[in-house]
Order: sequence, then C-alpha cells, then structure tokens
Amino acid sequence: MDFTWTSANAIADAVHDGQVSARDVVAGALARIAAHNGTLNAFTTVTSERALARAAAIDQARKNGERMGPLAGVPFAVKNLFDVEGLPTIAGSKINRDREPATHDSPLIARLENAGAVLVGALNMGEYAYDPTGENVHYGAARNPQDTARMTGGSSSGSASAVAGGLVPLSLGSDTNGSVRVPASLCGIFGLKPTYGRLSRARSFPFVGSLDHLGPFARSTYDLALAYDAMQGFDPEDPVCVDRPAEPAASLIGNGSDGLKIAIAGGYFRAGAFPEALTAVERVAKALGANCEIEIPEASRARAAAYVITATEGAALHLERLRTRANDFDPAVRDRLIAGAMIPATLVNQAQKFRRWYRAQVLELFKDVDAIIAPSTPCTAPLIGQQTFMLDGVEMPVRPNMGLYTQPISFIGLPVAAVPIPLSPLPIGVQIIAAPWREDIALRIAHAVERAGVATAPKPAI
Repeated sequence: MDFTWTSANAIADAVHDGQVSARDVVAGALARIAAHNGTLNAFTTVTSERALARAAAIDQARKNGERMGPLAGVPFAVKNLFDVEGLPTIAGSKINRDREPATHDSPLIARLENAGAVLVGALNMGEYAYDPTGENVHYGAARNPQDTARMTGGSSSGSASAVAGGLVPLSLGSDTNGSVRVPASLCGIFGLKPTYGRLSRARSFPFVGSLDHLGPFARSTYDLALAYDAMQGFDPEDPVCVDRPAEPAASLIGNGSDGLKIAIAGGYFRAGAFPEALTAVERVAKALGANCEIEIPEASRARAAAYVITATEGAALHLERLRTRANDFDPAVRDRLIAGAMIPATLVNQAQKFRRWYRAQVLELFKDVDAIIAPSTPCTAPLIGQQTFMLDGVEMPVRPNMGLYTQPISFIGLPVAAVPIPLSPLPIGVQIIAAPWREDIALRIAHAVERAGVATAPKPAI
C-alpha cells in the first residue's frame, strides 16, 4: 500500500485495525526518503534502525492486545534542533557537529512516541534558527516540493519540505519570529504555533528564549490537532512551560466556526502584501463569513521591537562561539548576531516595555472577537538565492521581510494555526490568530476552512 499522501489519522486507524503493519508504513516512509531526499534535501539524518525497531514493537503490541496510541505507526521527523538520543543536536550549524550526542530524546519526541508515532530522522534547518529562507550554507538549501527551484522558507525548512513532499505525514519545527508559519505558507501545508509556554521546549537548542515556540506541521488540521494533543502537558524542565491542564483540541475541531466572531487584520497586515496574499485572505474570510476588519495597533513598531529582542538575546546566547569560532558561522547569521551584541541596553529596555504595552492592547481586541485572520507571508515562495522583491513599489531584501506578518504575533506569544491556500501556480498561507490558550478556536476555524475546500495542502509532483 502507498501511504505517501495518507493522513496520520488514517495511518493510525489502519495500524489499529491490522490492515497494515507499522513496519510496512515505516519502511514505506524510509523508502520515500531514500528516493526523494536527494532532491528535497529535507533530512540531515535518517534513523532507520531505530524506526524499524520501534515499528516492530508497535506491531507486537497490537498482536498482544496492548494499548496503542492515537498515532500508532505514524512516521514523523524533527527539526535538527531537537535532542534525539544518540545524535549531536546540530541546530543547522557547523560548530555543533562537535557536540556530544544527546543522551535523551526531547520530551516532545517522547510524548509523540508514547502516542504511537515513530521517529524516522532529523531535518535540515536554517543555522541556529536565525534564517527565514531555508538556505543553509553548511548543509545546502532545503527545497520546496511545490517547485524545487524555490525556497521552503525557514528556519524550519526541512520540516515543511518533508511533509509537503509526502516523505512523512507529521514533523516538528520551531517558531521564534515565524519559523513554522513561513515554511507552512511557502510549501503549502498546515502548521501550528501554540501559545508561548504551552509545549515544553526542554532538550531543544534555543534561539531566543523569550520568543521560542515549538510546534507541528501536517497536511490536515485534524493531524495537527492529534500531534498537538499528544504533546501537551506541564514539564518542569522548561522554565516557561505553564503548569496548566492539557486542553485537547482534536475532539473539538468538528464544532467548526459557528458562533465565533472572526475579524480580518487590516492596516499593517494589508500594506506590502502581494495580490496573492490578499486573495488568500479574502477566500478564507468569505468561507468564514467574516467581513469585520480591525487594526492591530502599532504592529510595525512591534516588529521593530521583536528585531531588537531577537538580535540581542540571540547574540548573548552565541557570544562565546562568536569569539572563538566566528569563521564557522554562516556569514549572514554571524553578522546579524554581532550587530545584535552592539545594541544598547536602553533600546532593549524600551523594546521590552513596549512589548508589555502592545500585548495588553492586542488582548483587548479579543474581548470583541474570537480570532483574527491575516496573511502568513507577503508573497509566495521566492526563488532560492533571490535577494530582493518589490514591496509597495520599493525593492526590499527577501530575508528580513518574509516574517513581515508573523513577527508581530509571535512577539506576544499568541497561538496561530497556519492554513495553506492552493493558488496557481504556488500556494500561500493564512494565519488564524486566537487569544492565549485558545488553540482549540484557531484549529476549529482552520478545520472549517479546510472542510469548505478553501484550505488544502496541494500534492506536488516532485
């Protein structure tokens, strides 16, 4: 049986029912990776032995009549900043190749495997997660399955490429300023950035501690919800993980968008958008019956403050590496980190004060609406190596502007479901933004748009 485009949910059902063995599902995924990773460059490591042993254990558990999780036999892969037992956690860098192998898996890997999923490898990413393009100078650019001449977006480049290309049905990435939502948009798949502090970040290589989130990619909303539910739970290893009961979403997404007040982000979130980004938002709004437009106040300033905090926290993390191994960085990453190290403390303090004010202003909006929709990216996937594009008639650099619409949202830790809109010739994403801890609302709305046939992950001919 060919499971290339089969959902995680359908795979788990087939394994539960004995229609297929977990081993056959996993072997199929490993075969696809062997056949297509040379083109997509999504994986940096494939954990074949581990995966086949895990699949065999699942098959034996089924024969024994033992409990099988909701993701039984589902192959998944993780951005290579997650600790994987036995592998060095390279975080897309040359320097981290010298690290000792991880002695334990990341808690999110352990939780997915406890739900029955099977890890098949680690995925390419932008160096130290400081990259919105997916172009890694050490490991090569991950390629977009929709058009392999184009960017995946970053920094969770391999995570999006592997799911969009049908290599695995689920993957994990990280999102600091947009690194789940940008690749999901450019590659045409679903992604979830949970509320800051919802999912444990323990045993993952950090970038900006006050902005980092971890989250899943999938080809359907229901698969996203299944993965998200499996990963929930307090973890004292992560100092920002909130001690809050799990709030499962998969059982709720069928409730749809009825009764929810949904607004369209105007002002900043329309300025600079290419026609395809505006078309995608209009299609989603029409499917939801949303015609109210609101303005998120000072979003432009929020983006500037996010840059300041990103650059300074990122630089602080890497100071010793910058001092001792500067030539082993991607020059573009290194130079941004050095610049961040020179930002005055008074400016950082101002950015943090603004952040508190801005969060309060945005939370006020959620007293009147349940969700806000906005573009994920200003445009569809640029060509690999493309340096500039036109925004509002002005030639602008690609790299700093792919997160134009994602930074003001992750800056204050709001949950976002990213949905793909399959325009021709390339897809583009829309963000469904909810109030803190309301991932269920974002996923309900995403599922409603998917059920209406407006959001869907196109199948590329790689």
